[in-house]
Amino acid sequence: MTVTRIGSGGAWEESFGYSRAVHTGDTILVSGCTSTRDGAVRFPGDPAAQLRLAVETAVAAVVELGGRLEDVVRTRLYVTHRRDCELVGRAHGELFGAVRPAATMVVVAGLLHPDMRVEIEVEAVVGAGGPE
Repeated sequence: MTVTRIGSGGAWEESFGYSRAVHTGDTILVSGCTSTRDGAVRFPGDPAAQLRLAVETAVAAVVELGGRLEDVVRTRLYVTHRRDCELVGRAHGELFGAVRPAATMVVVAGLLHPDMRVEIEVEAVVGAGGPE
């Protein structure tokens, strides 16, 4: 079975030994994505905006590997403050409401940078969203 890996060029990928996303068979697995761009956390203090940017990164990886937003079957959300769960959940609904993947949201003690409020992992099955 062929395995295709892509990277984002982020500093942590090389030093921590992981890929942005891996495609094997009809499955695409996207590593945790945050609102980090060019080494800086965007939208500090705005977890919904952070999620939107993180989802943009995750879906771009899915598309690069031959999938579509509609192929997303699972998301995992990591949120650093319980008070942000409603905002993050609603933003997730705006982005994935038509797709309705299986989803988990977990409140965690922290992420790699103190300004990060949310991280998302995505799994897609190419073709799961039906024909284009």
